[in-house]
Amino acid sequence: MAYTLSHIVARLGGVLEGADRMVERLAPLDVAGPADITFLSNPKYRKQLDTCAAGAVIVSPKLAAELDPARSWIVVDDPYLYFAQVATLFHPPAQPQPGIHATAVVGEGSAIAASTEVREHVSIGRAVVIGERCILHPGVVIGDGTVLGDDVVLYPNVSVYHGCLLGNRVAVHSGSVIGADGFGLAWAKDHWFKIPQTGRVIIEDDVEVGANTTIDRGALADTIIRRGAKIDNLVQIAHNVQIGEHTAIAGCVGIAGSTRIGAHCTVGGAAMFVGHIEVADKTHIGGGTLVSKSIRQPDTYASSYPLQTMKEWLGNAVHVRHLDDLAKRIKQLEREIGKLKEPEDNAND
Repeated sequence: MAYTLSHIVARLGGVLEGADRMVERLAPLDVAGPADITFLSNPKYRKQLDTCAAGAVIVSPKLAAELDPARSWIVVDDPYLYFAQVATLFHPPAQPQPGIHATAVVGEGSAIAASTEVREHVSIGRAVVIGERCILHPGVVIGDGTVLGDDVVLYPNVSVYHGCLLGNRVAVHSGSVIGADGFGLAWAKDHWFKIPQTGRVIIEDDVEVGANTTIDRGALADTIIRRGAKIDNLVQIAHNVQIGEHTAIAGCVGIAGSTRIGAHCTVGGAAMFVGHIEVADKTHIGGGTLVSKSIRQPDTYASSYPLQTMKEWLGNAVHVRHLDDLAKRIKQLEREIGKLKEPEDNAND
């Protein structure tokens, strides 16, 4: 698929500087050739422009004064976002091929829109409702009473348990499990007694869930993923958790039960959240951070220890082991200094 730069600008906006030309693909700045379009969003790669052979480069207005008129440029406010839009233009989402494969199994009372594609070995339970233009890839399993909105894509081997609700334009990648039982247990003196998990998982419009992620159903209330949230691979979301609108969560994050994370937050990889806490809107959590209490004030938070050599870490670890003793000694010294100052204070009086 190839486009002229003028066509791209007509579709997506921006200002074309230099000659109009045909481009056939996107490529990184350092390897792009004459038939490619690339972008520059990070200033630290500015020097690569001098040797870049791309047919066109997407840049910000800050670089407009430096543009070589012999080359072709698209000037936009946000080159990275524009790159993403161009990438979508070159690689549009797959469209469903309507129909239900002969090997698929559909339970009694289920309603599937005629425009939806159900591929090989899909299992659909009873009383399921599936909207328009959905794609269910091979091996998908959908439990009884689940509802899918329009334009939902479930990739191979996704399991959506009974009674869950997925909105429009939801995408769930391979191996993910939506609606498994939450980890609800009561100690009965000599054994664990399982608490029935009777809530649902509700995933609102435009949410994307990465591969091998698990989102547990609520114990009594629902687990809710709000509109536009983006969840990476290998994330565990426990029962009764709520994730706010347009929050992005990177891989290997674990969120314990009944935690509420606000809207427009970002969570770095491998961060961990204890249960029953709240995180304010527009909060940013660094990778590897343990969030052990509620965050009321939006800011950027991190608790991971900075990277250092093993030798340095071992040296610091020795001191860490003695912090309690050091704190006691400091308090003792403060008391002794206070006693030494008492005669001086009395004399001043």
